[in-house]
Amino acid sequence: MKKIVITLLSFFMMAQSAFAKDISAYLTGDYMDAKSAHERLVNAGFEIVTEYVSVKDGLTLVFTNDALKAEGAKPGRAHAAILRLFVDNAEKKISFTNPIYFGKAFMQDDYKAEVFETQLAAINKAFPVLNDSADKLDEDDIAGYHFMMGMPYYEDNDLLGEGTTAELLKKTEQYKKGKGVLFTLKLSDDSYLIGYDLSKRTKKFVKKIGRSNGAVLPYCISIENGKATAMEAKYYLAVSYPLLSMTEFTTIATVPGAIKKDLTKPFK
Repeated sequence: MKKIVITLLSFFMMAQSAFAKDISAYLTGDYMDAKSAHERLVNAGFEIVTEYVSVKDGLTLVFTNDALKAEGAKPGRAHAAILRLFVDNAEKKISFTNPIYFGKAFMQDDYKAEVFETQLAAINKAFPVLNDSADKLDEDDIAGYHFMMGMPYYEDNDLLGEGTTAELLKKTEQYKKGKGVLFTLKLSDDSYLIGYDLSKRTKKFVKKIGRSNGAVLPYCISIENGKATAMEAKYYLAVSYPLLSMTEFTTIATVPGAIKKDLTKPFK
């Protein structure tokens, strides 16, 4: 009987593996200038939130729509409210954050396939020749992803500050006269997503571990229920660079701490 059970379990695991599917983190395509990309996104029904120089000769377009904002308004899901397009003027290509991949990562158990599949369809219609990136994960591993044992998960946020929503928003607007704020996206009366500009020294990590994933920036702050939080950088960088090796990760060992330090400054 024991042998039969083991055989059945082995068969089940092999069957599960056979049906498992890798999901690419990014969708890449032939080069298009930022102005043309902007126009296509708007014509596809998206709202451009900001355009940001994420790396030298590279521009990230942050965009959203009502469906994404509705998902981001759910508790703890603000980061799912936006998608990103990286226009690489140096390597002459474009790269989208895959709505399916980052939807699963940031929505966790609240993920609704139809919402994010609709976003993917709209992107593919507006930009018809896109390919999967080499960066990918098994679809069953995305929601519970962490780099390795002892490393943070999605829910392990960095707490940056506490106060009323109005107080926290005011602090971001007043710190250095708001120069660090790239965008403020309202998701509900008590939920906001803020794009924040890291210091020049901190954001150099993109050049070090791969400009092709330049859409990782700008970094975002969530303000919700009296707290300003950010995704723990050891999680966010790992999920944004799923091909990152341990050796490569050690080359940016000081970056997660530097990111938290940059993001905490407005709330002191």
